[in-house]
Amino acid sequence: MRRSSTDESTYRRSPSPESKEPGFARGGPFRRCSSLYGRAGAGDTGDAGGGFFGLHSNPGPKAAQARYTTPKGNKYVVFYLDLSFIFLLELKRCSMARGCLQGVKYLMFAFNLLFWLGGCGVLGVGIWLAATQGNFATLSSSFPSLSAANLLIVTGTFVMAIGFVGCIGALKENKCLLLTFFVLLLLVFLLEATIAVLFFAYSDKIDSYAQQDLKKGLHLYGTQGNVGLTNAWSIIQTDFRCCGVSNYTDWFEVYNATRVPDSCCLEFSDSCGLHEPGTWWKSPCYETVKAWLQENLLAVGIFGLCTALVQILGLTFAMTMYCQVVKADTYCA
Repeated sequence: MRRSSTDESTYRRSPSPESKEPGFARGGPFRRCSSLYGRAGAGDTGDAGGGFFGLHSNPGPKAAQARYTTPKGNKYVVFYLDLSFIFLLELKRCSMARGCLQGVKYLMFAFNLLFWLGGCGVLGVGIWLAATQGNFATLSSSFPSLSAANLLIVTGTFVMAIGFVGCIGALKENKCLLLTFFVLLLLVFLLEATIAVLFFAYSDKIDSYAQQDLKKGLHLYGTQGNVGLTNAWSIIQTDFRCCGVSNYTDWFEVYNATRVPDSCCLEFSDSCGLHEPGTWWKSPCYETVKAWLQENLLAVGIFGLCTALVQILGLTFAMTMYCQVVKADTYCA
């Protein structure tokens, strides 16, 4: 007895893999179920194909190929996304480093420009003193070239050279020039610190040596070729109202007579140094100048501290910019 079509549709058997029905094309619902439960079924039932309740067979080579190619493509996509993210991070890092480098560059250029202009001013004052006053403030007979004019000329030239190296190094972002500027400024700072420490450590010996040397310099007063020393002693004795190094009698050994320069007189006039000692200043110039320096020690200390801070600031700018240039060359090359 033949079953009806309605009964047959209820008990339709599972299609074969070669079936062309649309419901089972490319795997159908059973293929999807096997993809979801195949791994668990293979472990539980021992089926080689990983079937589900025995209703599915081996998926075939195309499905297997699709199963393994899809994760591989996803890995490539994730890898490229990671590379893009890393590239953006590095680009942002390089941009920030370049921005910091530009800021430090302009700050260091402005600093060294002021440094260079200050050196020009000091050099100009030294040249003016050398041209108009000769060897101004040459008080030492042991070091006749150690005058105020020569010191200003040497200091101004050195400061100009250091400032020029710093400016060019900042503009060109040259590591060699920046390092040269740092080393030169560090040597100057260490030299100044060493001189200050030695001065305070051996102040007594320096006092005695300075007084002896200044007394020897008195014998050059008024002689030919020592205009700077003569002018320096005249200015000091007039402005500080003092006479001689330790006493007015220091001049007696110079003139071999009871006589002092006219700059020692209470009231200046021609040949007033030949008058009685009552018309002369009695204070020793060395102690008077020393007392004046001690009274203005705060100003001297502030000047020295400002000089040290400017040098430390220059060292900081130089080393910071050097490190920024190295980082920019390393990460953004």
